[in-house]
Parts: sequence; structure tokens; C-alpha cells
Amino acid sequence: MTLPILFEDGEALVIDKPAGLPLDMPRAGGVSLENHLDSLRFGFARAPAPVHRLDRDTSGCLLLARNPKALKRFSAAFEERVVQKVYLGIVAGKIEQDSGVIELALSKISSAAAGWRMIPAKKGKPALTRWRKLAENEAGTLVEFRPETGRTHQIRVHALHGLGIALLGDPIYGERLSTGATAPRTMLHAASLQVPRPGKDPVLAHAPLPGDFLSLGFAV
Repeated sequence: MTLPILFEDGEALVIDKPAGLPLDMPRAGGVSLENHLDSLRFGFARAPAPVHRLDRDTSGCLLLARNPKALKRFSAAFEERVVQKVYLGIVAGKIEQDSGVIELALSKISSAAAGWRMIPAKKGKPALTRWRKLAENEAGTLVEFRPETGRTHQIRVHALHGLGIALLGDPIYGERLSTGATAPRTMLHAASLQVPRPGKDPVLAHAPLPGDFLSLGFAV
């Protein structure tokens, strides 16, 4: 598997992570991003390390740090909420509003029968997502999401409980309001990433819309 490089300099790599590639080795075995890190050294002494996380199904921009100091600085930028992230998602239905803000705190729950998931909860961790509608067709609606926090499954839960419609193909949160359209995965794509760096140009990357979005009739 070849991982496209969207940005590269002495302290950062941004790759276009394909859908279906987990960051960590699955319990059942199989290929993960860990298997590819050595091939992303490009002459550096250390293999790069992921700074943040993308779900297995999510495609697009993933930032890797090429040394421990860069990892610390980039991680701090995410914690301080100065990183600009743009995601594109297809929700399985129509949306009346053109844009808005979803602010729902999130908490993790689990059960032996259903496993774990995130839910809105007053005592959960604060989570805020700005969104706007881009296009719609018979498959659903293409939405731009700009999360200002980075909670687990944030966009997926905010789509369901904030917009009232889950992301197309979501196996955990997608039980409601399906258009009948099918998708090979949760239709979420990390389209762009901008990380400020004091005294240097920011890390800036854009990931093209993947083929499964295009096959559903969406383009940007």
C-alpha cells in the first residue's frame, strides 16, 4: 500500500490515510499504520509518530511528527485548539438548515451486548462542531464539519444527535433515518488540516475527495 504524502518538511509529514486502515494493530491481527511507519522514515533516524487519531473508516489528512520535540509541539497545538480541521461527511438524509453549531458534551458508555459508544451527556466532556451544508442528492447530504474540539466519535455523534441524521454507512450510530443508499464505510473524510508553528509557516495539507464520495455523486 502506498500512502500519499500531502505535506513534508523536517519535522512533519501529512499523509492521506485510506479508509479501512487502522492506526493500531487490530486485536484480530492484520495491517495497520504501524506496519507502514518505517517506510515513512525517508532517511530520518526515527520513524514518524501519529500526532492525532482518525477512525479506521475515516480517510484523509493525518499528521505525523518526525521527532519527539515536534510531537510535543504538535500535540500541544491540538490540546490548545489552535489546529484548524475540516471534515467532509455524507449524512443519510436531507437537512433543512444551511449551517449551524452543534454543542453537545460527550461521554463514553459500554455494555457487554453492544460494546462501547459515545453519547451526549451533561456531565460529559465539552464538544463543539460547526457545520454547513454543501450539496444534496438522492444518496444524502454532503456536509462540511469544523470540529473545535477533538472528542472520540465527535462528528459521528454530533451528526446523529445534532443534525438528527447519522453519517451514511456508520455501523454504530447509523440505525436511524437511512435514505436506502449504501456505503462501503462510514462516509467521513478529513479534507484539510492547518497547524500553526511559531516562527515558521504552518503545516497545511489538503486531501482530495476519495473515490467512494465521488461514486455517490458528490464533488467539491
